[in-house]
Amino acid sequence: MQHAPNAYLPTQADIDCSAFNAAFHELGLRWHWDEDTYEQLAAEPCERNRLRQYLQRMQPHLLRAYDAEFLTDAILAAKQRALRQLTARPAPRPHRFDWAAARAGDSGF
Repeated sequence: MQHAPNAYLPTQADIDCSAFNAAFHELGLRWHWDEDTYEQLAAEPCERNRLRQYLQRMQPHLLRAYDAEFLTDAILAAKQRALRQLTARPAPRPHRFDWAAARAGDSGF
């Protein structure tokens, strides 16, 4: 398949960031990682450690109610489901959508 000369080809980081955001949405978490946030977090090469660090720094209240391993496992499983969907379609761009904003109008949040 040929692409137009200036066609955007998503990087693996673009796809991973989109998959994380889709996973957060699937799990009802009102988080959104933009490109800068993802790039900063990606300094930690291990996804599991990256998520733990994010939880400890940015979502410590959740760790009073949920085990870090439980949250990490749930997020990574949802991310894998999202990755399968994102990479299965031949779209030239990753699906960029602010999943957190999609829930802004929900009652009870």
